Amino acid sequence: MRLCIFAKFKHQIRLKSHRYNITPTSKNAATMLLGTLIIKQSPSKGKGIFTTEAIEAGTLIEIAPVIVLPEKDCELIDKSFLYNYYFLWGDKHKNYAVCLGYGSLYNHSYSPNCKYETYYDDEVIHFIAIKDIAAGEELTVNYNHDPDDQKPVWFDKK
Repeated sequence: MRLCIFAKFKHQIRLKSHRYNITPTSKNAATMLLGTLIIKQSPSKGKGIFTTEAIEAGTLIEIAPVIVLPEKDCELIDKSFLYNYYFLWGDKHKNYAVCLGYGSLYNHSYSPNCKYETYYDDEVIHFIAIKDIAAGEELTVNYNHDPDDQKPVWFDKK
């Protein structure tokens, strides 16, 4: 098993022997997607992200670039279909970001098997396994950002 330290992001990432698709970006970072991920229908959740091979806890699954929307456009997004797909962005969450790659398709769980980390300056989100994930299993994150946060998210408050 190889461990790779991304000094810029200050954490260790388990790369193991997975296949990755890596693309440089204009922000001195790289987008990366674990090669075993697929998009398919998730029971009662719409589209979701699944893995065709087992993933160990600590594995970096994706580095996804984002498109940051200016504050003046946020009200328009709230009235659009994208309302359920954006991330709050910036230290004060005054901006929204649309996550590219598979980033906006990870479904919510209060018991997620992944977490996400936001890097505002680099305009990327890292998705990382926090539990071992079996082949065929759906990858989920807690939309509250903290994997242990049990506060109801917007669609559970209705």
